[in-house]
Amino acid sequence: MQPAISQLCTLNSSFEDDLKGYADATGAAVEFWLTKLENYLQTHTIEDVRVLCAERELKPAAATFHGGLLLSQGDARRASWTQFEQRLDLCGALKIPTLIMTPDFLGPFSHTDIERAQVSLKQAGQAAAQRGVRLALEFQSRGTFLNNLQTAAGFVDSIQEPSVGLCLDAFHFYVGSSKTEDLGLLHPGNLFHVQLSDLADCPREIATDADRIIPGDGDVPLQLIVNRLREINYTGFVSLEVANSMFWSIPARQIGEIGLTALRIALGQNS
Repeated sequence: MQPAISQLCTLNSSFEDDLKGYADATGAAVEFWLTKLENYLQTHTIEDVRVLCAERELKPAAATFHGGLLLSQGDARRASWTQFEQRLDLCGALKIPTLIMTPDFLGPFSHTDIERAQVSLKQAGQAAAQRGVRLALEFQSRGTFLNNLQTAAGFVDSIQEPSVGLCLDAFHFYVGSSKTEDLGLLHPGNLFHVQLSDLADCPREIATDADRIIPGDGDVPLQLIVNRLREINYTGFVSLEVANSMFWSIPARQIGEIGLTALRIALGQNS
């Protein structure tokens, strides 16, 4: 398992400060926040990003996230697909191995919607494969469909596209309807990326991303998740993802030092 840190942990920091801070903090891989990366590229080049990573020996772990592609139609789909292809090209150019996608089931849906989403995800996976990129579908606990690990695993399996797998976000696993036995559905062929955080003193029913905290200080069954990762010999990236605005004013290096230390402890790599 390879520790990484998401730029969502330091959303108010500049792009360059993120990369410098993470590297100085003990080094790791970086999960790019796509909006921050795209904003940086308005005044810089892809080569600038490559150099920043290379100089600091930072591995690209993944890019987060693209949504609105599975159910959209007409002009909305065309706009989402255009942006999606641009992001695939960006991932390919920077050798970012995995693009994380989120489902857009936010209200009532039908069997037709499910079938449309299957077709869209398969097409997206084929487009990603052409760039040497994988898609990791991250189930969303507050969605109306694809809101738990069991359904997401079955959905990914149903499209039979090797370039499409799962992103396991410990927060969504814990606060949603997923069950611990669902971890048994994970295997090396379908698990493409993992994101860890914790939650404390907050009922799961009302927990939001802003309630996430550093791993190890809360109630999420992280050990069960890590044990399953070991059982399937998962060797991919595990990102620290803490979308808590309380952390955003803290320098990237400090967040990196605290967060990556906690992440490595959670993964049993603290020796």
